[in-house]
Amino acid sequence: MSMEILFQPFKTANLSLPNRIVMAPMTRGFSPGGVPGQEVAEYYRRRAAGGVGLIITEGTGVDHPAAVSGDSIPLFHGEESLAGWRKVVEAVHSEGGAIMPQLWHVGMARKAGDLPNADALPIGPSGLNGQGEQVGDPMTEAEIAGVVAAFAKAAADAKAIGFDGIEIHGAHGYLIDQFFWEETNKRTDRYGGDLVGRTRFAAEVVEACRRAVGPDFPMVFRFSQWKMYDYNAKLVQNPDELGRFLAPLVQAGVDIFHCSTRRFWLPEFEGSELNLAGWTQKLTGKPAISVGSVGLDAEFTSRGEETAARPDAHVEPLAAQMERGDYDLIAIGRALLSDPAWPNKLRKGQIDEIVPFTRDELGTLK
Repeated sequence: MSMEILFQPFKTANLSLPNRIVMAPMTRGFSPGGVPGQEVAEYYRRRAAGGVGLIITEGTGVDHPAAVSGDSIPLFHGEESLAGWRKVVEAVHSEGGAIMPQLWHVGMARKAGDLPNADALPIGPSGLNGQGEQVGDPMTEAEIAGVVAAFAKAAADAKAIGFDGIEIHGAHGYLIDQFFWEETNKRTDRYGGDLVGRTRFAAEVVEACRRAVGPDFPMVFRFSQWKMYDYNAKLVQNPDELGRFLAPLVQAGVDIFHCSTRRFWLPEFEGSELNLAGWTQKLTGKPAISVGSVGLDAEFTSRGEETAARPDAHVEPLAAQMERGDYDLIAIGRALLSDPAWPNKLRKGQIDEIVPFTRDELGTLK
């Protein structure tokens, strides 16, 4: 099957990309003190030069003391960190690429005593960890307002230093997703209750970011069914629930949904071939990004079972789904760690020249 669909331009009212390939956000941990240095700028520049249409950075911590876990996770606040990100933007733009930061707060996924702020306690909607254990106090409304403001400030800073948009991380069991998930959100106020009530925090984050950047700055929102600690989790069980979940986020100002799955080719609900991105685009009318094991022979697992004997694995079903209009964009992750030029080589038919992914790539920045 022709791969032409992957390399067609993508254009909306506020975003223009040369092709449909997105670099998925992947936490790298190569920013000592939270500051992305020249090596990080070169890392992203190489992916832009390799033919990626849009780069979404690794998760970056908003301005809250418990936002991230680890002293080499990049921050998105403070003069030094923002100066580092400005150089990343300049490097990507020098290759004609587009780039958005992923704005992140890990919430209760952080453990007490974690760096960079060992004294900061983890926060979450009800003080529950992913297993539903009480390990802290519920966030107060003042704390919620402070985190909302931190996301909005990060969004404004992203626009000011030249990024092409932002992505808000609402997936995988981190803070925003902890509000979505009934097992971690037991609140009875306006931030809890039913499925729609549990979207209020995310909607307020999106609304605040939209006010901070204006109506024309692209905003992507990433969500998932699965969690880091539960690959089989289901936030919604059917298309009706998905539609009710997404509607407040659309109204709040999301432009594009990034629908995180581990295997993009699997249908999301019985009775339809559509995956999560396909259903999201159908229900909202907004462009969607799909993702999940493109270029790998097996999906990523913590046990290291993935292989990459075929570096173009799953590209044909991907092209078929995009040809029929299921979704507009596809995010590529680990395949781009091993070979920054994966898009260009695929476009030119140089499959045998693509460097296959191995787990060794997870510990490098090249």
